[in-house]
Amino acid sequence: MRIVVMGAGGTGGYFGAKLARAGEDVTFVARGAHLAAIRERGLLVRSATEGEWTVPVTAAERVDGLPPAELILFCVKSFDTESAGEAIRPLIGAQTGVLSIQNGVDNEDTLSRMLGAGHVMGGVAQVFATIDGPGIIKHTLLGRIIFGEMDGAETPRARAFLAACGRAGIPAELTRNIVRALWEKYVFLAAQAGLTALTRCPAGVIRRTPETRTMYRLLLEEMAALGRAVGAGLADDVVARCMELLDTLGPTAYTSLYHDLSLAKRLELEALHGHALRLGERHGIATPMLFAVYAALRPHRDGAPSLPG
Repeated sequence: MRIVVMGAGGTGGYFGAKLARAGEDVTFVARGAHLAAIRERGLLVRSATEGEWTVPVTAAERVDGLPPAELILFCVKSFDTESAGEAIRPLIGAQTGVLSIQNGVDNEDTLSRMLGAGHVMGGVAQVFATIDGPGIIKHTLLGRIIFGEMDGAETPRARAFLAACGRAGIPAELTRNIVRALWEKYVFLAAQAGLTALTRCPAGVIRRTPETRTMYRLLLEEMAALGRAVGAGLADDVVARCMELLDTLGPTAYTSLYHDLSLAKRLELEALHGHALRLGERHGIATPMLFAVYAALRPHRDGAPSLPG
């Protein structure tokens, strides 16, 4: 399958490397030292569960001149959705699928407005992976994809990607209700990302500390109320299942929001807690815990805060 990975960070790098190793026609779009290292040495994956391996891959800084892709694995940070969406226009053919595997629940709407709803697919990545240096992906745990067409159809391109994942040893599920899957992740991630970033502590500390465990549950309850308001189809026990997930995570599990904060990078705060706050205002739902997380992290949203001159 002819696949372009837009955003060769932890998620795109890990899944793209596995697809390339299985023989799929994969091109990575990257930049800077990461791009140079991939071109020179290939993409190195250091996995805590699969060992260490390197795969030679094709990498480019721009997509001009590349043929249309069958599927674009769209893995950029949410704040880069519009610029990256514009950049991939030359790759869009009549049947090209743009599979958004990003944090948040509004990236698909943005891409649909830009590229046409018929091209956009939604996806949930259940994986902990980060860039560990130029050309190096560090994979800690998990590695599953849930994906589907936004209208619930089972299309040839969706079945083709499911088959490609099978050949690559990537556990994958093709769902007819990707909106619900996106919201299930969104509910969990708002709590997990918010608390790991706010406390600078991993899952093991958060779940054993009564106050942070209570705040975690309150965040989940606020998010579940928002999901019900927008008709996301969440199960009645979504909060309980998210708490069970918290209790099964590795004790050292953090999130990408925490890692970006610790490196003074720009945060996906607006796609996660900011968007939820705006939904709460729109639907008249009180979200005090979400506001607390957002307010505390807002000074860091665009990187390390600077004092007035």
